[in-house]
Amino acid sequence: MVNPILLPEIRLMLAEQDSQGLLEVATELHPATVADFTEGLSVDETWQVLAHAPLAIQADIFSYYSNSKQEELVEGGGRQRMSALLEEMAPDNRVDLLKRLDERLVEDLLPLVAKAERQDIRTLLSYPEHSSGSVMTTEYASIPADISAGEAISRLRIQAPNSEMIYYIYVLGDDRHLLGFVSLRDLILARPTTPVSDLMERDVISVRVDEDQEDVAKKMARYDFLAMPVVDTTGRLVGIVTHDDVIDVVVDEATEDVHRMGGLMPMDEDYLEASFASVWRKRSFWLSCLFIAELFTFTALAKYETLIEKVVILSLFVPLCISTGGNSGSQAATLITRAMALGQLRPQDWWRVLRHELAMGLALGLTLGSIGFFRAWLTPAHVLAAPGNTDITATALAIIISLSVAAICLWGTLVGSMLPLVFKRLGFDPGFASSPFVATFVDVTGIVIYFTIAQIFVDFT
Repeated sequence: MVNPILLPEIRLMLAEQDSQGLLEVATELHPATVADFTEGLSVDETWQVLAHAPLAIQADIFSYYSNSKQEELVEGGGRQRMSALLEEMAPDNRVDLLKRLDERLVEDLLPLVAKAERQDIRTLLSYPEHSSGSVMTTEYASIPADISAGEAISRLRIQAPNSEMIYYIYVLGDDRHLLGFVSLRDLILARPTTPVSDLMERDVISVRVDEDQEDVAKKMARYDFLAMPVVDTTGRLVGIVTHDDVIDVVVDEATEDVHRMGGLMPMDEDYLEASFASVWRKRSFWLSCLFIAELFTFTALAKYETLIEKVVILSLFVPLCISTGGNSGSQAATLITRAMALGQLRPQDWWRVLRHELAMGLALGLTLGSIGFFRAWLTPAHVLAAPGNTDITATALAIIISLSVAAICLWGTLVGSMLPLVFKRLGFDPGFASSPFVATFVDVTGIVIYFTIAQIFVDFT
């Protein structure tokens, strides 16, 4: 996010070559604050500011820039400068960056990176997208089980500068198999001679390296962990997922769900930074699909042309009836999709959901049907007496509207609650059972329900 407050002062410092002032800006403020204040600078100006800070601080500041700003800095920073910065960045941050860059640029940069970091980068890049391996870091603290607490603390002093988080220290056996973990607090409070094997927790909750990142986020939230160990198929520790990465995962997944529930393809770019063509393409696809689906309302209405000609006033209540189904369906779809995202529901719970929403749909239908009854009953006499309304009374109209609203509300509730479960069962994201999708489906079927009830009532009166 661009914060223009200090931009004039920073540009003045650059013009006057005020090295001391630029050093204070780059080193004394929080890296996120520095990124906000320099986001609006040009690429050259930004690199000039960063050059006044140590490389480690440069890497911290760089990680807080927007994705588009980072890519601009890579292209304008030069290979030598960027390779040095990549070596200093946290493993997960640099992999996130490299995934967004052109493959040719990545291949140009990697040979300039130190061998150890280069191997680490290639390993992390090899993990599937959206897996725990793709968001983990390999900078963690570890100790063997056969040392004392005092020795463990001594080792941690050496490991700490290169570890992203040392609150949890992982106890490893032969070939880096995960045996347990011990907290830094327990190490500090223990007697120096106490064996680590007596302090460590052996019941370790971990995630597989190929496990979905959304499941990792749920597990961390469930157990209130600051970090989660990541193991391969043989139980060897390969990295950790930290709380800050989980926050990013939660935000990304929630954003993706909101986009789908809004009826558009998920967007990776920031709203104002995305190209017009990209936004148009992702919005137009679903709008076109929904528009084509809505064309079936014409077919449904055409089927009841004779009834509409006989009782014209029925057409005035079409928007009221079909909007009821769309609203109730969207409401149910939102509740069920969110409950599934939080792990409160599974597709196997469909029968419980059906029973619950059947009762709820009936209650909501009776509520809205009662309101619809009084509104239709209050239809002015001159409207009912207009040409085209064949012997229909306000009471008869009110009964038709109330029954239709109640039935459509019930139908919309059931559709909205079941579709996310069906989508999940079929292997699709429940977010695809979006509010526009449900509303469109219920609109078409709602017209059929409405005019079927009206036809039955008119034929029997």
